[in-house]
Amino acid sequence: MSKRQLLLVAIGLLLALGAGWWGRGLVFHPPSSMNPGDTASHREGPCPGGAAPLYWKAPMDPTYVREMPGKSPMGMDLVPECPSGANVATDGVVVIDSATIQNIGVRTTPVERRDMVRFVRAVGRVAYDERRVTHVHTKVQGWVENLLVDFVGQEVKRGQPLLEIYSPELVATQEELLLAARYREATEASPFDDVRGGGESLFAATKRRLALWDVPERDIEKLLRTGQVKRTLTLYAPESGIVTRLGVRSGMEVSPNANLYTIADLSKVWVLADVYEYELPWLDLGQEATVELSYLPGEPMRGEVTYIAPFLDPKTRTAEVRLELDNSAGILKPEMFANTVIAGSPHPGVLAIPSSAVIRSGTRSVAVVALGEGRFEPRDIAIGLDSADGWLEVRSGLSEGERVVISSQFLIDSESNLQEARRKFLSVKGAKEAEGAMDHSAHSGMDMPGMPTTSSGESTPMPMDGM
Repeated sequence: MSKRQLLLVAIGLLLALGAGWWGRGLVFHPPSSMNPGDTASHREGPCPGGAAPLYWKAPMDPTYVREMPGKSPMGMDLVPECPSGANVATDGVVVIDSATIQNIGVRTTPVERRDMVRFVRAVGRVAYDERRVTHVHTKVQGWVENLLVDFVGQEVKRGQPLLEIYSPELVATQEELLLAARYREATEASPFDDVRGGGESLFAATKRRLALWDVPERDIEKLLRTGQVKRTLTLYAPESGIVTRLGVRSGMEVSPNANLYTIADLSKVWVLADVYEYELPWLDLGQEATVELSYLPGEPMRGEVTYIAPFLDPKTRTAEVRLELDNSAGILKPEMFANTVIAGSPHPGVLAIPSSAVIRSGTRSVAVVALGEGRFEPRDIAIGLDSADGWLEVRSGLSEGERVVISSQFLIDSESNLQEARRKFLSVKGAKEAEGAMDHSAHSGMDMPGMPTTSSGESTPMPMDGM
């Protein structure tokens, strides 16, 4: 063999030995491959007490996690995440040691049944009782000759004269009534029924026409008794109250479609309060309410809920609630603002928890349940009524007697969400790696015997003879 051939053989042997050493350096040996002579301390995990780590993470990037030790993208060794402090024992359950529970101040309270009540508070506005507002019209065409009530705010009594109207049509009708009365007297002795009936019918029709024009019966009787035609028609107040609108002046021409007076009876008034939609379940008709004015503190007035609007205001998202109050003293005046307090209907025996125990994320409500022995479970719940003393109705998700966390529950819920996200990430990553390994095996075929492999399953090529 020549020197050249000997040199090539020596180089090949050196390359083969080097490749075998490099392949052995990349192989990861699990704990099960340790020699029987190894001590027990080597078989234990890297965490205190020999516990196995939950996962391995990059020291400079906590989002980079792996199931096995290795290198981070920055070339640093992955560090173990040990199960100290809090960890997820099962799906969604967080385990916390007693020292950590004391340090972060975890407090719990039982889920209990209690009588819930709420006082609905709202700002109200005093308004007229619309059933006690009267409009005064005339039913004849004419002119105002005498205005007896002539300013807004004047108080009037039922039957009080308001104004006098001159109407030519009214004068002519009175004269017709006098003629009909004389004709009826002249035909009363007639032997013919038609003649007697015609006189009576003409008289009744003329008299009825005056009555339909709101001419008082006493004025008609006076006309028939005296035979004197009255030049004007007097309008009287139909109800007692305050004049809130005056639509006529002396000398004006008036017609049947004109609103001459608006009279409001203020002995009873309404207070209209705007109540938010989440407080409406507490309200019902007939409930007692108190109204207090800012300039009369300490002197509440009592009323009653008589109406709850069946719809909401689209701008304020509130419903109008009507309170009816006695105002005989005249203290309440329309358009005043008042503070209202409505005693809501009590709900007995409601399953409830403190509002401080609920974590609202915007899409769901969560309560952290203490399972005992340092175990906590964040649980979705459905809440209902909100009482005035800080308690919430629980409609589903909790049972009576269970204990819920009322302090530091945000830390426990955050830890649960973080551990759940990492668990899902690791499971998805493992599935993708397994799928990639299967695809690699299908495309590469069987490994050639005698070729060293790394821990990822990749083959290291052997040097070829003759190099």
